[in-house]
Amino acid sequence: MNKTEKRELLSNTIELREGENGLRTISGYAVKWEMKSHTMGYWRRFKEQFKKGAFAESITQDDQRALWSHDTSQVLGRTKNGTLRLFEDEVGLRFELDLPNTTLGNDAYETIKRGDVDGVSFGFMMVKEEWDESDPDNIVRSISKAKLFEISPVAFPAYPDSQVSARNHDPYKQFVEERDKQILRKKLILKTYL
Repeated sequence: MNKTEKRELLSNTIELREGENGLRTISGYAVKWEMKSHTMGYWRRFKEQFKKGAFAESITQDDQRALWSHDTSQVLGRTKNGTLRLFEDEVGLRFELDLPNTTLGNDAYETIKRGDVDGVSFGFMMVKEEWDESDPDNIVRSISKAKLFEISPVAFPAYPDSQVSARNHDPYKQFVEERDKQILRKKLILKTYL
């Protein structure tokens, strides 16, 4: 099942720059490699992490947006026109966003400058994942390839809506159900040969 997921990351290092030409740029990390999330999931609890290179293909082929708090009607920038720039480095997925000279851009700049908003969130679709179930109390989902749709400055960092999202789409439950179906298929095929 292809499902868009959103994740949020507390970032005390959102940087603000204002050039002499009045251009205001914010930058920071939308994703940090192998940084485990807070506990997520509704059906079964798990943590999540992203592997280095998870977005490499997507950021070179797709057109991502910067939105204010995931609101598609409040676009702050996009990669297609160069107002949003995304880079993968040793730490994670770094972004640079040139804020528009609009009411939304001015409000975003001032809110981040005051420290009211210091989180960064991202919307993605998982393409390739692995589950580590070796410790049932510490299940880990590792995403090695994903399609990135957007990044967003947000007020509530670190997965505040994971409970709500998990009730609609729980990736671990889906993984277990698909695995169980495969095991059942193999058993049925084996029975037909016996």
